[in-house]
Amino acid sequence: MVPLLADREFGVGSRTAVLAFIASFGAAKALTNVAGGWAADRWGRKRVLIAGWIVGVPVPLLVIWAPAWSWVVLANVLLGVQQGLCWSTTVIMKIDLVGPQRRGLAMGLNEFAGYLAVAVAAYSAGVVAERFGLRPEPFYLGVAFVVLGLALSVLFVRESAPHAAREAARLGPATGGAAAPGFAAVLRRVSYADPALVSCSQAGLVNNLNDGVAWGLLPLLFASAGLSVQQIGALAALYPATWGLCQLGTGALSDRWGRKWMIAGGMGVQGIGLLGMAVGRSVSAWAAAAVLLGVGTALVYPTLLAAISDVAHPVWRGTAVGVYRLWRDAGYVVGALLGGLLADLFSLGVAIAAAGLLTVGSGMWVAVRMPETLGSGYH
Repeated sequence: MVPLLADREFGVGSRTAVLAFIASFGAAKALTNVAGGWAADRWGRKRVLIAGWIVGVPVPLLVIWAPAWSWVVLANVLLGVQQGLCWSTTVIMKIDLVGPQRRGLAMGLNEFAGYLAVAVAAYSAGVVAERFGLRPEPFYLGVAFVVLGLALSVLFVRESAPHAAREAARLGPATGGAAAPGFAAVLRRVSYADPALVSCSQAGLVNNLNDGVAWGLLPLLFASAGLSVQQIGALAALYPATWGLCQLGTGALSDRWGRKWMIAGGMGVQGIGLLGMAVGRSVSAWAAAAVLLGVGTALVYPTLLAAISDVAHPVWRGTAVGVYRLWRDAGYVVGALLGGLLADLFSLGVAIAAAGLLTVGSGMWVAVRMPETLGSGYH
């Protein structure tokens, strides 16, 4: 709904300006991921989770009441903080709970739940908007979601940090008898020093780069072809629905087959899906491309998180996941800026195709540079 709001209610003509909401979301989420992972290691997972839901309370209200586009951008800043705290924490908690043998399965379950919900929300919002308009009715869904999320977190979620502590006690010290690495050391490892972690970070960044382009530009592409809001909502839902459902299988398969080639192959399939979006001219062609994009992302998304956990010792796992998600969600910023600029200079199709080519290149990086992490032992 948000790109359509920019175009139809606020009269934002520049594609770069339209995508400002994704850039603000990505920047806030990327930075909060680091803080959230660090805080989860030190203060416990549940506290960080609840704090994230509290930050999310104003988000749908700001969009509902927004008199100007800047309010929507601010709402997405808060949404980025909320996601950085809540989603990072659920990732860390599931890794805590399942132990080393089923990380891929745990990440598949987590991302399945999240992105199936994205699909249901996108489709539902499209149906509501088709009947009642772009505001405020579709965003009443957001009010319900944040109330439910906060209530469930306060009443039913249990702290998972003791599970990580027991795993760490069984394994012994993190670095051959030395103290656990500090934040700067973990940042260095995940950002440029460890080949496996760096490969994951760049693949995550490019994955979210193309997701940001898809999120911001595909609704505008479909609208320019004359599709209705409900049709746009259905196509927007097909991508995360495929992504979410397939992750039930892909995460578990990575526990058997390994991480590297699922990541490399998944990036390639995503790239082909985006190129299909760029050249497609019909609903059926775009639907097929959305399925390809969803399958490719399902191969990549939980597998990257599992690979990070293969390498990071439990005592610095939360921080490592946070730093990885810093780089991954920085992809939203890069994708929004690059996609918006290319769309303004050339066309929507050129911007989407460029994201597809970058994604194929990222998969080639993984194929050449990334070692297999499954069974490699903590670094």
